[in-house]
Amino acid sequence: MSILVDEKTRVVFQGITGESGSLHARACIAYGTKVVAGVTPGRGGQKFDEKVPVYDTVEEAVKKDGAEVSCIFVPPVGAADAIIEAAAAGIRLVVCITDGVPVIDMVRVRRFLEGTNTKLVGPNCPGVITPGTGPSSTGGCKIGIMPGHIHKKGNIGVLSKSGTLTYEAVGQLTALGIGQSSCIGIGGDPVGGLDFVDCLKLFNDDPETQGVVLIGEIGGNAEQRAAEWIKANMKKPVCAFIAGRTAPPGKRMGHAGAIIAGGKGTAAEKMAAFEAAGVKVAPTPAEMGSTMKSLM
Repeated sequence: MSILVDEKTRVVFQGITGESGSLHARACIAYGTKVVAGVTPGRGGQKFDEKVPVYDTVEEAVKKDGAEVSCIFVPPVGAADAIIEAAAAGIRLVVCITDGVPVIDMVRVRRFLEGTNTKLVGPNCPGVITPGTGPSSTGGCKIGIMPGHIHKKGNIGVLSKSGTLTYEAVGQLTALGIGQSSCIGIGGDPVGGLDFVDCLKLFNDDPETQGVVLIGEIGGNAEQRAAEWIKANMKKPVCAFIAGRTAPPGKRMGHAGAIIAGGKGTAAEKMAAFEAAGVKVAPTPAEMGSTMKSLM
């Protein structure tokens, strides 16, 4: 078992012929991901690397090749429309890697998705991966920009706003011999798709997942809401780390949503909420893996 994606998932890359899209599509294919189609308007009829059919629309990719999940590498100005197109075509999961999508565009996307069965991860995220059992964890499903080789098939879920801290947590777990069931980078923009609670529910219901590493950051109240849900519902151990402890109030740190405003959203506030919910908080990013191990 895993959550969101597995080795059978059929993926379409929107923006597959662009510089970033082509680079990461090749990496995902090499990992073992079933990339069955690509979409670039005006390039329909071509073949990506002489094997992956390219279409003008997502609808064609769904009808002709059974695409069910989309990975978006479309520039910010067109990313919202790309998400909406995928959802309208019946894609069940959209993973939007694009950074810098205007907040007003994402408000429009959220409103559109309310009337569909499509789940969204991102934008401004590293993506989703379910490690495989082959060398360097190949043979699974990698949708995004994360380095596949650091992963290991196992039973710990990783859930994070930060891409690089996701990789750090995974690297530490793998070095300790602890594998991962699935890893999700939800991104740190103020308006996005799945949040911590949505993903915690999936991990809680997944029989393969035995624990979760959650990585949050300053700004907003997503971590406090996650802590409340964990206290009331979570049946598995969770460890957490909060990034941005030394950030000055009012200064945005990295992600668009990582800002302490009006004295709210501080690291101390979030850490206290997790501790009150019985979540063990790692004191430093170097101790995320060992903190999770102590709970097993």
